[in-house]
Amino acid sequence: MRKVYLDHNATTPVHPEVAAAIQPFLGDLFGNPSSIHWAGRDVRKAVEDARAEVAGFYGCRPLEVVFTSSGTEGDNLAVKGVAYRSGNAGKHIVTSQVEHPAIMNTCRFLETQGFRVTYVPVNRQGIVEPDAVRGAITKDTILVSIMASNNETGCIMPIEEIGAIAKEAGALMHTDAVQSTGKVPLPWETLPVDLLTFSGHKVNGIKGAGGLLVRKGIELAALLHGGHQERGRRGGTENVVGIVAMGKAFSLLARNMEPEVAEVRRLRDAFERALYARIPEIVLNGHPTRRLPNTVNLSFRFVEGEALLLNLDMLGIACSSGSACTSGSLEASPILLAMGADPTDSQGALRFSLGRGNTEGDVEYAVDAIETVVDKLRAMSPLYHPLAAKAR
Repeated sequence: MRKVYLDHNATTPVHPEVAAAIQPFLGDLFGNPSSIHWAGRDVRKAVEDARAEVAGFYGCRPLEVVFTSSGTEGDNLAVKGVAYRSGNAGKHIVTSQVEHPAIMNTCRFLETQGFRVTYVPVNRQGIVEPDAVRGAITKDTILVSIMASNNETGCIMPIEEIGAIAKEAGALMHTDAVQSTGKVPLPWETLPVDLLTFSGHKVNGIKGAGGLLVRKGIELAALLHGGHQERGRRGGTENVVGIVAMGKAFSLLARNMEPEVAEVRRLRDAFERALYARIPEIVLNGHPTRRLPNTVNLSFRFVEGEALLLNLDMLGIACSSGSACTSGSLEASPILLAMGADPTDSQGALRFSLGRGNTEGDVEYAVDAIETVVDKLRAMSPLYHPLAAKAR
């Protein structure tokens, strides 16, 4: 059976050059990077070289890169780090209704600690409107956290405008750029954000490593208290293997991002066109153009999403009914509901996210499989009437 992986927003295959780069650190280069003797010095150099690679990709200073265990930890460090830092003048945070659980659940926790959070809505196409953020900010707002792009719909948020609004109000601006990194430009020098989260396993690195860009001069309270690592911002021995992998992945992105993104966009568009041409009653969830080049979220009417997902899995197609962090839930996606999508349509939604390694053959096989499964499931649905659908 052919296997086609269309879930790159959940995680990405490890790049062969990344796999090769980490091998020495599973053998002779085993030292603790905090050790000052020979076993630690080469390892420390590798960690700092990786930091420089990440910094070079974004165009920031290496000292502005803080390594963490994941994007989730990076989000927590950004939000809690601002909330708990000394000298805060207020206890109000602004975020959106479509953030990743790493932000949503962190904000909900802070609400139990006396902080006030405003969750601004999105429009029908899944975009946070700058005026909604402007209207939510008060004199007590210390942080605005809006994702650069949504992990389920791929919608790209107007971070430039929102960041300018936050700066004008005197609030810090954080963006979760885990999904955007490697797919759209994120120039640190001109981007009006103070904090930016990224993750290694979304860009063909390995799981267990991520980070947070912290603009020079920004103070954060630490989440993990221990040693001096990461300039006191994140105690604990570094995940050297994950960091080296991330450094290599970012160096590859710096060289190859533009042509790889163009190819992925071409395949995504061909995939989308073929589905629209062959299967009636499909609804796009998200913005038609202001969207990541690899992502399409579609509702297949009169079909239950979990049934579609499982049937496609049996044909070798890997995709998602939402974000990987909410998989297993039978509820309609809260992201789609926040957009005002029909709850019934939301139950039939799947996210397809393409990436490095996908081919035209993958697209053709996936379209054939999706058409077959949708036809089979609709034939069993008492709500579906083919002639009525054709007439639409």
